[in-house]
Amino acid sequence: MEAERHQLILELLKTNNTVKLQELVELTNTSESTIRRDLTQLEQRGFLKRVHGGAARLQGKLLEPTMTEKSSKNLHEKQKIAKYAASLVTEGESIYLDSGSTVIEMIPFLPENIVVVTNGFMNAGRCLERGIKTFLTGGMIKPTTHAMIGRGAIEGLKNYHFDKCFIGTNGIHHEFGFTTPDHEEALIKHLAISLSREAFVVADHSKFKEISFAKIADLSEATIITDKLDKEEIEFYSNKTNIKVAST
Repeated sequence: MEAERHQLILELLKTNNTVKLQELVELTNTSESTIRRDLTQLEQRGFLKRVHGGAARLQGKLLEPTMTEKSSKNLHEKQKIAKYAASLVTEGESIYLDSGSTVIEMIPFLPENIVVVTNGFMNAGRCLERGIKTFLTGGMIKPTTHAMIGRGAIEGLKNYHFDKCFIGTNGIHHEFGFTTPDHEEALIKHLAISLSREAFVVADHSKFKEISFAKIADLSEATIITDKLDKEEIEFYSNKTNIKVAST
């Protein structure tokens, strides 16, 4: 029965991050089309997200990996995105770099004759190693992400305007926009977007269809730079925003 299949799928996802379509077909002794329909229904109800070849468990709304955990996940994809994003920065520009783990990978590829403002404590040291003129927003340093947050960060950020900003996110959803677990980080990210002539959200493919606790902005407020998306997904999200897929 459908309800039993749905329960089995959700139980498997409690102990595994992903389940394969063929695995579910064999376990339930049903057709691929039936399982595909089950997964679509469960995704629409917000219990999982469809991925190529099966389904994946959604992250918790308040899940906040440490910077070390973020940095080690999908590193190749992040570096590819970062290199492409950095290529959009030209000499003489002022830019804002968020504290995200993909954003920090941009720094080796940036031109030197720019000005960087950041709330990423780790970003500052790497920019200085490159000889890039760098400003920190101020504020309290958050232990998990090394982001500078709070009133000091917000007030410091208000002093600047940017040609471009580059923002990390934990979730990209067609209805709920860009989201992150920490509401204070969400406020800073949104403020940076509002102070920038052009705004970019850099995120690998795993962030799509995820929803975190605090909204950063609507999809229409920033261009997405990612590593890969199916043609259908690109067309779907392109109705809401611009999408750039890093090819190298």
